[in-house]
Amino acid sequence: MNGNEQVSCAVTDADTDLSRDALLGGRLVIRQPRQGARVAIDTLLLAAAVPAREGDKVLELGAGTGAASLALARRVDGMGVTGIERDPAMVRLANENARLNHLEDACRFLVGDVARLDPAMHGAFDQVMANPPHLASACADAPPDPGRRAAFVEGRGAPLRSWIAAASLALRRRGRFTMIHRADRLAEIVAVLIAKGRFGEVTILPLWPKAGQPARRALISARKGVKGGAQLLPGLVLHRKDGRFTDEAEAVLREMAALPLAGRAG
Repeated sequence: MNGNEQVSCAVTDADTDLSRDALLGGRLVIRQPRQGARVAIDTLLLAAAVPAREGDKVLELGAGTGAASLALARRVDGMGVTGIERDPAMVRLANENARLNHLEDACRFLVGDVARLDPAMHGAFDQVMANPPHLASACADAPPDPGRRAAFVEGRGAPLRSWIAAASLALRRRGRFTMIHRADRLAEIVAVLIAKGRFGEVTILPLWPKAGQPARRALISARKGVKGGAQLLPGLVLHRKDGRFTDEAEAVLREMAALPLAGRAG
């Protein structure tokens, strides 16, 4: 699976620097830069995996244009999502996207840094979600575009462990952290999650590009301040042999179905 795979259809936008793209079978419209990092399959898979319920407070770390938060808010009524993002231009665009989709009462986006989480957010959330940069800075071939570089390559001030630490700080006890990341970094991710008893009940959902192929991405969920080992779920096959999405993937990407991981609320 290519995490950058597009799952949207273009809609005309007057701003030549921005595209206007329909997601979730047209249930959500996102304005996003034509150049740089764009909404892709990982975004919608993450939103489908968060087991939010009515009344929950959810934080998204690194919200970008707000697509994951807005997709979650579209799927689950009656909960509130806060997204933080370092780039003020992206924060403005995310809030515009919330208004465009009439979700401004459910979602708000703020300028914030994962490495220096606002103390007012500590212990304030039932759920945290994140799609961190997947490439370690030490071994990454960084894209020349600044937006793509920020989205795909870990910054020196915010490596993977900083994202997990921020999630731990933001969550209430027994709250749940959900993330999507590269399958070849699972050992590192689980080790950081369970270090010092920070998280337990780790659940992993592999994402298979096609049947019989190795997983390139995985969804990972864990609960703060609880004990319990890791559980490996059967996983989701994304594509048929001919490249079309499977029925199960279509249900998530077009029809707003929740992933099995999302049904295991804490």
